[in-house]
Amino acid sequence: MANVNITPLHDRVIVQPAAAEEKTAGGIIIPDTAKEKPQRGTVVAAGPGKKDEPMSVKAGNTVLYGKYAGTEITIEGNDYLIMRESDILAIV
Repeated sequence: MANVNITPLHDRVIVQPAAAEEKTAGGIIIPDTAKEKPQRGTVVAAGPGKKDEPMSVKAGNTVLYGKYAGTEITIEGNDYLIMRESDILAIV
């Protein structure tokens, strides 16, 4: 898990997306143009939550999120997503 020098505010989390699949289960190599955005990642930082809603996720959790959830950001050359906790569908 990466260590980032940024703290999300309120109910926002920073997620490091998992790597996109390089091969199918049958061993077929997937070209870059056909790779789907990953929908799984690791929380690297989480805000404190809202006043009346504490956070359910914390740094280190592996989470599932919607295909188009979050905003892509780059920190120190690494790509992350910043999203609201409500965009997270599940903790795995």
